[in-house]
Amino acid sequence: MVTPVQDELAVTRDAFRALMGSHPSGVAVITTADAQGTPYGFTCTALCSVSLDPPQLLVCAGNNGSTLPVLAARGAFTVNLLHSSGRRAAEAFAGPAAERFSTIGWQPAPATGLPALTQDAHATAECRVTRLTPAGDHTIVIGEVLHTQTHTRATEEAPLLYGMRRYATWPT
Repeated sequence: MVTPVQDELAVTRDAFRALMGSHPSGVAVITTADAQGTPYGFTCTALCSVSLDPPQLLVCAGNNGSTLPVLAARGAFTVNLLHSSGRRAAEAFAGPAAERFSTIGWQPAPATGLPALTQDAHATAECRVTRLTPAGDHTIVIGEVLHTQTHTRATEEAPLLYGMRRYATWPT
């Protein structure tokens, strides 16, 4: 017997946040830049692979943030996968927009010239936007991966994780 799905919302925002917060994930900073070269970015744990052929991944960007409109207009972004010493970058990009690039070092990525956080990331992926799909208070951004790079610290530092409202690192 199939149980019918109720039309009313049965889960509160707080309950859903608690559920998803109990699921640890890797931490990334998504970066882009506007036409004048001004960098934008945000901390992201909603990231996953989509396809191997062509290589695609997705990130979820908040509709009310300053980065999504710039990312959509630019049509490209960089995924910076943070290592265990990248917690300062994760916190900076989760905070006020004005402080994000003033305290964290970056350099232009080789394929797109978009910001790469090479001191805080163990790897980066430069992507071209292939699809934007509205999904509630976020937008799913699918990007074709144009270039990947592993950084020196990748062999020295474990990936940064976040879950249960705290940061952790991959066990050695």
